[in-house]
Formats: sequence, C-alpha cells, structure tokens
Amino acid sequence: MSDAMRFAPSEIRVRKGETIRFVVTNVGKIRHEMVLGTADDLRKHAELMKKYPDMHHEDPNHVSLDPGKSGEIVWQFTESGVVEFACLQPGHFDAGMKGRIVVR
Repeated sequence: MSDAMRFAPSEIRVRKGETIRFVVTNVGKIRHEMVLGTADDLRKHAELMKKYPDMHHEDPNHVSLDPGKSGEIVWQFTESGVVEFACLQPGHFDAGMKGRIVVR
C-alpha cells in the first residue's frame, strides 16, 4: 500500500478452496487499510468512512496500518468469482486504491 493510492499488485489470482495469507505493508506516510468484500459493500463502507473517519475495525477481512507497519489477512476462498479489496480511509477508495482477487 502506498500514498500513490495504489496496491501492488492490484490483481491477484487464486484457486477456489485455497487459503491465502496476505502480508500487507504500508510503505506510505499516512494510514492505509486493506478490506476484502464485494464491490457494493466496499463502496457503501467507503461512504460511511467519510462520515466517520476515525472508525476502527476488528474484522477478519480487514487490516488497518499506520505508516511503515505490516499486517496480515488470512482468507479462504470458497467460491469462484471475483472478490474486491480496497482502502476505505476517506478519499482513498475514490482515488482508485482498490483491486480484485480472481477465484477460479
């Protein structure tokens, strides 16, 4: 995650049934997060974060990191399709800080 409002990589491919450990590092100078979900859920939550920017999460599909910190999400992909991920800090989603996981 970077202050350029991008994830690298922005697309990840996994197999159905696979459990993945995402090790995420914030290489920027501001807080970033990675949240897994549907495109609709992420968009709605990004709007909610604009109203409540200090909201904190303790969800298994989410990691929020201060500058220079690393964290992880461990997730099993049980269905084929696309799972989105994004940073929902205010303004980051709108700036394009998102990606997708293709599950086959």
